[in-house]
Amino acid sequence: MPHTASPSPRLRVRRVYEPPEPDDGLRVLVDRLWPRGLAKADAHVDEWPKALTPSDELRRWYHGPEGDFEEFRHRYEQELAEPAAADALAELRARAAEGPVTLLTAAKDPSVSHTAVLTELLGDTP
Repeated sequence: MPHTASPSPRLRVRRVYEPPEPDDGLRVLVDRLWPRGLAKADAHVDEWPKALTPSDELRRWYHGPEGDFEEFRHRYEQELAEPAAADALAELRARAAEGPVTLLTAAKDPSVSHTAVLTELLGDTP
């Protein structure tokens, strides 16, 4: 069974490798790198706001030997406070208020990835 987090009816997180579902609404890729082995036509991505994605430096640190989720969360929230990211976050929040939004990620466990931080900042904690 695929791992799917469903924090609310209007905002959810799915792995980008899962097939699209009719109730996905706006499909937003929130990874900085395009998912390996996935053709763009098969991903059915509507938007790819790279300003919302963790920096390459932060991503590499988190997946390295010293990576810690709570420290990652803190550093990522700092990145999201930068003007371009804050604007993209506000835009995504507005889009989610209009209808369903599905955040897409290649992360194997979205609950300990940047998508968990994004859903919390968007006001959708379970």
